[in-house]
Parts: sequence; structure tokens; C-alpha cells
Amino acid sequence: MQQHSDVEEPAHVGHKVVAEVKNEHGKVRKSLQVHRPVPADTSFLAASAKGLGITLKHFARNLFSPLRKKAERVKAGAPADETISQIETVQYPEEKVPYPERFRGLHRLTLRDDGAVRCVACMCCPTVCPAHCITIIPEESDSKGIEKRPAVFEIDELRCVVCGLCVEACPCDAIRMDTGEHAKPSEDRAHAIETKESMLARGVKSIAVQGGEGPNWRAKK
Repeated sequence: MQQHSDVEEPAHVGHKVVAEVKNEHGKVRKSLQVHRPVPADTSFLAASAKGLGITLKHFARNLFSPLRKKAERVKAGAPADETISQIETVQYPEEKVPYPERFRGLHRLTLRDDGAVRCVACMCCPTVCPAHCITIIPEESDSKGIEKRPAVFEIDELRCVVCGLCVEACPCDAIRMDTGEHAKPSEDRAHAIETKESMLARGVKSIAVQGGEGPNWRAKK
């Protein structure tokens, strides 16, 4: 089958250009020869059989290869009770795989020296959030020099895409994602919403200086 097109077509697998002709407007008109897949490629049976074959191959390799390697190692003087396997099984939840240092866990809110939340309800994090999963309702603060504080601070962990932009946008070091904890499974969507109280329970006092003035601060001369 051949079809004609006036638009630029990328070279995909399944068709090829057999002719190119310019029309009166200067556009290139291409004739494409489309190759229809054979019936064997449109069925999932061949792909399923191939996948099962790969699974059985790894199963047999992990079943018999360690026995042969174990005999060779014992012959060479290795301990007889040493287990050799190409597949690592983690006994979860008793045993857990350590996460990298840059793993982003559940959110937490940091505290001031007086135990109050560091958030000043500046609305930077809900503004930058691409998933719109952060809800903040501000109220007047009774702390000296601080105008606002969050009366409500909620994050819908089911909508969160774990991008970390809220942490980068916060000017007060009030929110972090370094807990190393996953969001817990829940049957009710409301249980997946982190509140100010739950995030403060994971928080610690922040050593950041409000306003950026600290030991490395250099005032303008």
C-alpha cells in the first residue's frame, strides 16, 4: 500500500519513502510504502512465550548454577555453608534496602527555637507545586517580627509527584523531604493527606538563620 503526504514524516519502522516530488508551493510530496505487520507479530502469544522462556532461563540458572559454583568453591577451600545466588531476596519488612542519600521521603516541617513552625505562609510552595497538592491557609502570627503563620498546612501525598520544588522554593527552610519514609498505604484518600501536625511531628529545629543573616553573611559596605 502506498500513501501520499505533504508533511515531513520521520523515518519510522514500518514504512519507507519510495518517491519525493515537489508541488507548486515548494513543499515536498512523499510517497510512503507502508509495511503491515504479519499476523504472528500482532498476537501476544509469541511475546508471552518469549517472556516465559526468559523467566525459566533465569530460574534454572539460579537453581543449578549456585550448586555447581558452591561445589567448586568448597573444593577450593571456601566454607560449605556459604550461599551463592544471582537473585537477591530481601525479607521485607524485617529487612529493607538502604535508600540513597538523595532519596526524597515524606514531607516534614521544621521548628524554630521556641518550638513554633518556621513557615511564614508566604505561599511560595503551593505556587511552585506542579501537582497543586499543597494547601495553606494563613493566619496572623503572635510572634514578634513575623507577620503570618499557617493555620492549615496540608499536602495530598497521592497527588504529590515528589519533585522537591517546594523545598527549593521555601525561603525559610520550613519544609524538607529528607525523612527517608514512604507514604503509608491507606484505604481512605483522606488518610493520605499530611497535616501540619503530622509534619511537625517529624520536624526538628532548623539551624538556618531567618532572613539569611548568619556567620557567613557579608553586609554591603
